[in-house]
Amino acid sequence: EDPLHLSQQQLFLPYPLARIVSMCNGTKTISQLHQQLCQDTGESLPESLITDTLAQLDKNYLLDNQQSRQAIDKLQTDWRKQPFRPLAFAGLSYPDAEQELDQFLEAFSAEDENTALAKWSDWQGRALISPHIDYQRGGHVYSQVWQRARSAIEAADLILIFATDHHGGAASLTLSSIPYATPYGILPTDQHLVDQLAATIGTENAYALELNHKHEHSIELVATWLHHIRRECCPVIPILIGSFYHFTPDGHPTDDPTIVAFMQKLRELTADKKVFCIASVDLAHVGPAFDNDYLMDNTRKTALAQTDAHLMQAITNGDKEAFYQQLASTRNENNVCGFSPTYLMLDYLGETNGTQIAYDQCSADANNTSTVSICGILLD
Repeated sequence: EDPLHLSQQQLFLPYPLARIVSMCNGTKTISQLHQQLCQDTGESLPESLITDTLAQLDKNYLLDNQQSRQAIDKLQTDWRKQPFRPLAFAGLSYPDAEQELDQFLEAFSAEDENTALAKWSDWQGRALISPHIDYQRGGHVYSQVWQRARSAIEAADLILIFATDHHGGAASLTLSSIPYATPYGILPTDQHLVDQLAATIGTENAYALELNHKHEHSIELVATWLHHIRRECCPVIPILIGSFYHFTPDGHPTDDPTIVAFMQKLRELTADKKVFCIASVDLAHVGPAFDNDYLMDNTRKTALAQTDAHLMQAITNGDKEAFYQQLASTRNENNVCGFSPTYLMLDYLGETNGTQIAYDQCSADANNTSTVSICGILLD
């Protein structure tokens, strides 16, 4: 499946044909592809098998060629002409009508005692960690952390969203040139600030993967909660952040001059503002659904909870380096998709500490043998 959705089709290839895809590196002719496929399979296959497969891939923009690049260029042009980023998941994973959405989100608060919420009514912290898993599985964690952050969110004059880019490049930093819509309306963007950030790392670099915003759920799901909490919202700067895997185990984000320059400029541009930060992240993704060769039984779930507890302790201590090293030392073996946005938010905040509000482990397959862990944290 193409993450940019250039085609509305999904192609399913039997294993021998999937082998063709792995050989399409731009260096082989059709004749050479045919010869290699016959050698690999030990069968005498018709060359038309290659040409027909390539034709289908080309038709669906799945080859890196002039046709797919023209389609991407058109998609980018159409995207930037829009007044706002349309909703991708409303009406599918949550209601798209304002009143129904209010009822849907508020239902997750039913078990949260009013006395518990009252203790946080005057909280004026600077950041929260939110899940971005679907509301059906993570709604109660969303609710607990977002409801407690209400006063701080309402007092902010700028919101920064640090979010996982599930289709991003290595340490990519991707801004959006258009504001986000929610079922409550349009979240405003400080376009001047976005332009200055983009100029710092180069506009081509800042917007190279901008189309990832189109179908990325990590910002949409927290933006909707943000707008639910604060209807007349201050400007929002959404930042999609790619993987830090290539830094592990011995490298570090500070080795990347683009990241260093971006974070320095972000602090400089927001120094005189009352900023509230959101890290849209999930924790571990483990089990067969994530290509692990083990099942998440109770013993493994208990061990995962302990590992996650150490990670969350580093976050609540505001210790970005302890957080980083816990993940880098294992090359992020638990597939914590919030690795990069959490680290960069902690880096932006500087000295801080916080409170773990909620934690859960969500089933990620029909047999309950795969797990996604999530948390809600508030940071002062």
